[in-house]
Amino acid sequence: MTKFALLIGVSEYDYQDKDLKLLPAAVKDVDAMRRVLVNPEMGDFPESNITVLKNPQPQAVREAIFNLFFNRQKHDLLLFYFSGHGIKDEKGQLYLSTRETKKQNSKLVTPSAVPASVLHENINDSRSLQQVIILDCCFSGAITQGMTVKSDGTVNVQEQLGGKGRAILTSSTSAQYSFEQEGSELSIYTRYLVEGIETGAADKDTDGWISIDELHEYASTKVQEAAPAMTPKFYPVEEGHKILLAKSPKDDPKLKYRKEVETRAKKFGNGKFSIFALQMLESKRIDWGLSEDEAKAIREEVLQPYREYERKQVQYEEALTRAVNEEYPFNEEELEEYQQYLGLRDEDITSIKQRVLAPKQAEYERQQELERIRQRERTEYQRQQAELKKQGDRESSKTISVPKSLPDIQTQPFEFETATINIKSGLFGLGKTCEVSRSRKRAEFFSENLGDGVVLEMVKIPGGQFLMGSPESEPERTDWESPQRTVTVQPFFMGKFPITQSQWVIVARLKKVNIDLKTYPSRFKSPSRPVEQVSWDDAVEFCARLSNKTRKIYRLPSEAEWEYACRAGTTTPFYFGETITTDLANYDGKSIYAAGPKGEYRGQTTDVGKFPPNPFGLFDMHGNIFEWCQDSWHENYNGAPKDGGAWMSDNDQRLLHGGCWDLAPRHCRSADRSGYARDIRDGDVGFRVVVAAPLRT
Repeated sequence: MTKFALLIGVSEYDYQDKDLKLLPAAVKDVDAMRRVLVNPEMGDFPESNITVLKNPQPQAVREAIFNLFFNRQKHDLLLFYFSGHGIKDEKGQLYLSTRETKKQNSKLVTPSAVPASVLHENINDSRSLQQVIILDCCFSGAITQGMTVKSDGTVNVQEQLGGKGRAILTSSTSAQYSFEQEGSELSIYTRYLVEGIETGAADKDTDGWISIDELHEYASTKVQEAAPAMTPKFYPVEEGHKILLAKSPKDDPKLKYRKEVETRAKKFGNGKFSIFALQMLESKRIDWGLSEDEAKAIREEVLQPYREYERKQVQYEEALTRAVNEEYPFNEEELEEYQQYLGLRDEDITSIKQRVLAPKQAEYERQQELERIRQRERTEYQRQQAELKKQGDRESSKTISVPKSLPDIQTQPFEFETATINIKSGLFGLGKTCEVSRSRKRAEFFSENLGDGVVLEMVKIPGGQFLMGSPESEPERTDWESPQRTVTVQPFFMGKFPITQSQWVIVARLKKVNIDLKTYPSRFKSPSRPVEQVSWDDAVEFCARLSNKTRKIYRLPSEAEWEYACRAGTTTPFYFGETITTDLANYDGKSIYAAGPKGEYRGQTTDVGKFPPNPFGLFDMHGNIFEWCQDSWHENYNGAPKDGGAWMSDNDQRLLHGGCWDLAPRHCRSADRSGYARDIRDGDVGFRVVVAAPLRT
């Protein structure tokens, strides 16, 4: 018996085509197959009888196929191996790609590839009764990073290439993807064909010979450990399964140890060893005289497919997590395609999907519920407006009376001292100085007893109209504070201070509504300092828990409500005038605004109430911490509502106002606005709450 082989690998294409991507592993597959076939201790093919074609032209392939099968004797063993793109035409006929293969309008230009019928005709004309055909390809024409997509239809390989005394091996079914394995230079199927011969591990019956069916069984098993969705196929015809392709060492200690490792690794189907299995393997290692390094190398090689599959599961989870963080709900069709690309089984991704998607689904449902709550509030507001209009209770175009539900909340007066900055020129008009004057004001508030001696003070904010945004003449303004427009705001109550850490602790311990809350999230610890490092979602959860406890509707202020409350009837950049000083607010005093002086940089938050309040009696509206608003971020005010309600959209950015302890004073202006991701938690971000009306029981 004489052995002959034709090995073809096509990695490159003269015509760049989106459906025919480069396959770097294909020519390396050929080199690896040649290495084991020519080895006298393995394949024992005469070197002169092995023809290797790398990136050949179509005619060269046709001639090589003819030469492989022509004028052979009955007992000659002929091996045809192909690695590259396999393509199916509209009639379902299989073609093997060459370097000239190309497509037009997604259809194969048939003269540029070699039809399987050429191979079939030469096989049938040959006198040899031992013929092995190995196709490491799929049957379609696309590849995307590690996945070769060659067809989505059906190719009957046995029908097209079958015959007497033949064995046909394919890397996948006619409708599946073939995969390149990350971290390996070879295609996944060829890698394990070579490994089975090279190590002798494919010799299942340990008779010293590797038959073609034993080789396929070994490679197929290893492939499905690494890529379970890929199913190599074996088509023996008559005596094809008995063809002996290579020799294997008998009684080789390494081979015996490898088979023990494979048996133990398969026991639970996950490549894990029990304590008992490890102990038995160690005993056999010693009995068979293997060193620890030799045994470790064998274990690593056997377990590699399992680890590759685990890596793909991790890769899938990471991609799924990124996808749902960017958009939810998302296109699940693409997710299924990605699963196929990685070759993952449905049962192996069920727990991953549950772990990643369940929290997002809960959040999505929570946001839907919040939107329903906002809609109910808008409906109630519209009802009140209709009633007021009907009764003629509107006082003027600038002031709107308090809705009838507000008097149900009993308030009490309080007095306070507010500040105003006056800028004066120096002697002879040289330089400017800032003088602060004080005046007494009066407002009303109610106290919410949270327990443990902690109260929440809510200040009554009168309704009215104001000019929202900043004029073009305001120093250091931005375009997203435009265009200015008149907004009407209904009466409401607003927290006298930002929510403090002591208030947060009490509410965070209340019964969960939608999400968990950290009890002590803040960076700068102190009961009287504002809570920070809380996300927009955290703030919404706080409001929900507080509403359940108090039977009032607590929520975040709309952007219009926040700016209206901050200005407190003023039109200057700050409620105390044209500039700001660190005697009146906590910000980065190393920077100045307009004619203001440099001042102290405290480098952290301060206790609430340290600085004078604005004319409505609200403290820390400028500086200390940024405060979340209800609204989604928009680049400007074009299309914004004029009724004081929150302006929502589909994006995940939310509004911040007020400036903070570590930024320049321009961020403390009444009109300054920023957009942050709703899930951000930062040491300069907190919030305060508003309430519009009691819940009806």
